[in-house]
Amino acid sequence: MSNEVKSKVELKLEEKMLFRGNLGKLKVDELYIDLRTERRNDRIGSSPVKLLGLSILSCLAASFEFCIEKKNISLSDLEGRAEVTVARNSKNFWRLKKIDVEIVPKIDNPELLKRIDQCKKLFEQYCIISESLKKGIEINVNLKY
Repeated sequence: MSNEVKSKVELKLEEKMLFRGNLGKLKVDELYIDLRTERRNDRIGSSPVKLLGLSILSCLAASFEFCIEKKNISLSDLEGRAEVTVARNSKNFWRLKKIDVEIVPKIDNPELLKRIDQCKKLFEQYCIISESLKKGIEINVNLKY
C-alpha cells in the first residue's frame, strides 16, 4: 500500500493572462487565476500569490482547530489573516520573501486559554502546506510541445 495521495488540478488559458483552473469534482469546480496587470479593476480571479497565502492561512487555521478539538475545546469563532510579501531578488525577478500569518481564535472561556497554549507549540506540524514550504518541496516542470 502506498503512502502517497495524488491530487490533480488543471488549467486552461481563457484570454491573455487569465486562466480557468479546474479543481475536479468539487462544489466549486472552477477557479479563475487572473494575472492581467492592465485590467486590475476588472479582475475576475485571484493571483497565485494570494491563493498561496490563503492556502497557508486556511491550512494553519484548520490545523489549529484540529488541535484544540483534540483537547475537547470548541471555538465560538476564528478569524485569520495572511500577508504575503514579494520583493525583487538580486536578478530583479519577483519572488516571495515572507508570509506573515495571524490566527485569532475566539474563546468564550478564559480558563481554556491555558489548554490552548499547549496547541501553540504543536499545531503548525499538522499543516501540510506551511511545513512543506518551510522545508522545501520538489517541483518538476515538464514543458511539452
